Amino acid sequence: MSNDIYCDTQTGKQVNGHGSSYRKHYIPLESNPDLFTQLVHKLGVSQSLAFVDVLSIDDPDLLAFIPRPALALVLVFPTSDVYEDEIAKEDAIKEEYRGRGEEDDVIWFKQTINNACGLYGILHGVSNGEARNFIQPNSPLANLLADCVSLAPDHRALALEASKELESAHAEAAMQGDSTVPDNAEDEVDFHYVCFVKSHKNGHLYQMDGDRKGPIDRGPLLAPEEDVLAEGGLSVIREFIRREKGGNPQFSLLAMAVPTLRLYLAHCTHAITNTNLGLLTSTDFCKRLH
Repeated sequence: MSNDIYCDTQTGKQVNGHGSSYRKHYIPLESNPDLFTQLVHKLGVSQSLAFVDVLSIDDPDLLAFIPRPALALVLVFPTSDVYEDEIAKEDAIKEEYRGRGEEDDVIWFKQTINNACGLYGILHGVSNGEARNFIQPNSPLANLLADCVSLAPDHRALALEASKELESAHAEAAMQGDSTVPDNAEDEVDFHYVCFVKSHKNGHLYQMDGDRKGPIDRGPLLAPEEDVLAEGGLSVIREFIRREKGGNPQFSLLAMAVPTLRLYLAHCTHAITNTNLGLLTSTDFCKRLH
């Protein structure tokens, strides 16, 4: 989540730099594909769907190890002044998103839970595009979407806040992993999660961030047969990295896909042996967060 937080003197609630109020606080979720996978399975996503590390966005041989199609990407990065200044300028000219219902091009969740941007990234990934086909009927996630998709963003946010199953599953995942867990859920962390999905309605690539004013339509960057890991999607990831001009090397990228055993084992082997391929593995990223 963004580390630009202040307190609204009228309401006493924490507010991020983009105007969203935080009414609850979670322990942050580690950037770890195994934990992400565990969490989505706990919420009722098919066991065949999983998150994997993307080790490079430029090396075709390494990209070939990622199971395809990739249904969503989650980019993880420490926030910086450059990033905060850029999105403040972008949001200053945007209207608040008011969309609701299945007729919308994407399902977007306004973030009102502090330190839960990893959870929102996961929810955006599994709630859009082909990934929704992997949500099991009558599961916690299926029931949550049934209750909140028709709601306006503010009421949809309240539905997420009220979900005890969501809170419990996130808490269980957040207490695992290799990173040091903050003693206080209200402690701020300096990294953020942004999800990228392909709309099942118009085929556009969308940037999904609950801390922004709404979903960001990046346009028709993907051909009908292409997934989010195609060149159109990778070009947007490169934009994030170039914006830092080399001053922030701590980027990590996760893909949500349906891995076969052969590809998954090969991916794990490269994750263990990789040392300098352009992106951090989740293990390296977590070490830098200590």
